[in-house]
Amino acid sequence: MFRNQYDTDITTFSPAGRLHQVEYAVEAVKQGACAVGLVSKKFALVGSIKRQASELASYQQKVFKIDSHMGIASSGLISDARVLAQYMRNECMNHRYVFDSPMPTERLVSKLSDKSQHFTQKADKRPYGVGLLVAGYDPQTGPHLFQTEPSGVYFEFKAQAIGARSQSARTYLEKTY
Repeated sequence: MFRNQYDTDITTFSPAGRLHQVEYAVEAVKQGACAVGLVSKKFALVGSIKRQASELASYQQKVFKIDSHMGIASSGLISDARVLAQYMRNECMNHRYVFDSPMPTERLVSKLSDKSQHFTQKADKRPYGVGLLVAGYDPQTGPHLFQTEPSGVYFEFKAQAIGARSQSARTYLEKTY
C-alpha cells in the first residue's frame, strides 16, 4: 500500500499546507455515530444513537455525565471520549473544590479545546479522534451547547448534529427548530 510521507508525523505540513493526522481525526468524527444536541430557554440536552455493532456485541456508551449541570455526547473514537470525559470531570471537581461553585460551561470547553489543540502540536502524541457536543446549564447565563473538534476549535450552537448522517439531522433541525 502506498503511504504518504506526511501522514505519520503530526508536526510536518504537507506541501499543500495540510496536517494529515488532524484530517484523519476529523474523518473519524464524521464516521462515528450520530449525536444531536438542542438548547431551549431553560434546558440543554444531548443524545446519541444506541446501536450495536453486531448481535454478539453490546453498544458503546456515547453520552456521559460530567457534572450535575453538564453532559456530553460523542462521535468518533469512544476511547478518546472516555479520556476527555474523565479530564472534564476532574476539572469540574477541582473547580468546585476551589471556588465552591459549578464550573462555567464555556470555561471548561475552552480548557478542553486547548488540550485538544495541544495534541496537534506534539510529535509524540496524536490528535483526539472524537468530536463532542457539550450541553450545560450555567445559573447566570442559562443553557449552552458547544461543539468541539479534534483540531481544538469549538463553537456554540442552538442545535447541532455531528457524526454519520449528521447532515440530514442538521437539515431537519434547520427546518423545524
